[in-house]
Amino acid sequence: MSDENKSCPECKSPYGYSTGELYACPECGHEWNPEELEAEGQLIVKDASGNILQDGDTVIVIKNLPVKGATGPIKAGTKVKNIRLTEGDHNIDCKIDGFGAMALKSEFVRKG
Repeated sequence: MSDENKSCPECKSPYGYSTGELYACPECGHEWNPEELEAEGQLIVKDASGNILQDGDTVIVIKNLPVKGATGPIKAGTKVKNIRLTEGDHNIDCKIDGFGAMALKSEFVRKG
């Protein structure tokens, strides 16, 4: 184990310690992988499988998603190209054929 302490990304406590592959915070209980943390200020978005997404990626919708005002849902298996990552609840901006500009949640897509 490492004697090096790292600041917790959740509560900013300076007492984060190594538990092997992960680091843990004794104050808030948060665990994190320091290799997954990008440079500070950079947005990290993961798909339903835990893969890190980037701007320009292609993703596949994993379940039917209802769309307000549309006659039908976005079907599972729909391929969405050239995504753009944003902050917030719906963290993927994209254009879907037949629906136009959309905002999706990353938990409903997988990297394709």
